[in-house]
Amino acid sequence: MAKKVTTLFIRDDAINLLVMRGERVEKWASSPLEPGLVSQGLVADEAQVAEKLKELFKEQDEGMGKVIAGISGHNSVYRIITLPELPEAVLPEAVKREARRVIPVPPEEVYLSYQSLPATKGETLVFIAAFPRTTTDALYKTLHRAGLQPHIMDLAPLALCRTVDQPRSIIVNDRGDHLDIMVMVDRVPQLIRRLSLPGEAESASERLATITEEIDRTVAFYNSSHQEEPLNVTVPLLVCGDLARTEKSWQALADKSTHPVSILPAPVESPEGFDANEFMVNIGLGLKELLPEKGESNFSLVNINTLPDVYLSKPVRLPNILAPIAITIGLGILVYLGILVYNKSGYIGVLESELTPLENRIALENLNMASLEEEIALITPQIAELEATTAIFDSTFAALEETRTRINGDMSQIVSLQPGNLLTTVNHTGDLITVIGLSSDEDGIFSYARALRNSGRFSTVVISSIEAIEEDDEIENYEFTFLLR
Repeated sequence: MAKKVTTLFIRDDAINLLVMRGERVEKWASSPLEPGLVSQGLVADEAQVAEKLKELFKEQDEGMGKVIAGISGHNSVYRIITLPELPEAVLPEAVKREARRVIPVPPEEVYLSYQSLPATKGETLVFIAAFPRTTTDALYKTLHRAGLQPHIMDLAPLALCRTVDQPRSIIVNDRGDHLDIMVMVDRVPQLIRRLSLPGEAESASERLATITEEIDRTVAFYNSSHQEEPLNVTVPLLVCGDLARTEKSWQALADKSTHPVSILPAPVESPEGFDANEFMVNIGLGLKELLPEKGESNFSLVNINTLPDVYLSKPVRLPNILAPIAITIGLGILVYLGILVYNKSGYIGVLESELTPLENRIALENLNMASLEEEIALITPQIAELEATTAIFDSTFAALEETRTRINGDMSQIVSLQPGNLLTTVNHTGDLITVIGLSSDEDGIFSYARALRNSGRFSTVVISSIEAIEEDDEIENYEFTFLLR
């Protein structure tokens, strides 16, 4: 019989419950939430939301137990890092060190999850997700308070990426007060952006213009960083959320986009009356354990459990079980020996008859000990080699730390002086820094260069090039390159 999974996703305005069995949707329900109970993914009133959960499960006659829960993804950061090829034992510490450098949030404010990805020989490619502790803790406590056991968690943008059966695509999720844009390349989320959108005061046409602009900005940013393999016009743009509710909405986006636009299709069997668009995050959560069996598929390679270690069930350790048993056996032996001593006159003969088998057993144990000592002698040189390797890694990390401190200072200055209308990428090689960017304002480029020169951190600031980018005989943007030393 096909496996059954229950998924929950608590949005700001509703709780979505979805039950899947294999690749088929079996049961679904949504319960609205009053304003203020959940804000930007953070459960503000755990007691009331827990009661809503209990009512929802009772109405659906669904037992309270294990669930896969979605985290909103607000204020989350995603990065792909490249490390040298490392032994599995040292990878966690190496990832933590690199995360401290690339994640612009204090480590104590976020939980960190990561997954190794396929990489070329000599390298380790790692996908990292950092997400707020407050949001995650509040969600876990709310579910636990309702009698639910979230044994798996995932971030909503990653769940959406998992629903796409294509190696390259652009996913756009327009939902209420925010917009998610995900760029999938080689089955990996290479770029994930979440942006706040204006409130109800903005008209539909203005909102669509904002969305279109942000999509174009995201594609331009990705292409500027991947000039060897940019997102060409054949890469599909898949929409879900508010944009996908009516054909008029996403068709208007199709009229403005250079990419083929369509609704994000559900990769599961849907019963009549089921609106997959409203439960797309839940579907992605279910696919964590129920990926369709379609042979060669192109679903996302990233499938991490973002449930923090502090909430994971602790395995029962064998020594904890054996220790009380051993103590009990030991006490029994002591009592038994005491009785033997007390009655020594009657048991001397018995003890002498048992002495020979014991001596034979001791001899056998001595042989085993000798064998173990030989193995220890073989392992000892390997330990010395590992210690030497560890020393090399320590010195390498120290040198990297010094370099990172300097680079972080440079990057901080470059970013802090950057005007709001610039979109830049920075390449830092030794003492030479290359800043490549796009701007709609040519004067802003010169102002940015002057600010960098006046900062006093760089000995040389050179405007290498400024090139106008035209569309329909009108200048849309200026592409520029700075060289800093």
